[in-house]
Amino acid sequence: MQLRHLREAERHVAEGERHIADQEERIAVMDRAGHETQLALELLATYQTALASHIAHRDLIIYEISRRS
Repeated sequence: MQLRHLREAERHVAEGERHIADQEERIAVMDRAGHETQLALELLATYQTALASHIAHRDLIIYEISRRS
């Protein structure tokens, strides 16, 4: 069961990393085109916060698995 949770947490981390990369690219395109990027930057910060939570959760699962082994 914990391995299933670990796989799911790893998937969340990977998705979060993709969201951040995509958003950074969107911001760069918007910036080059001279568009306002404040809301896009705020969304990027939200993605970064969520990724940090996903990483912490994944690390906790890894710790629990290693503790029980």
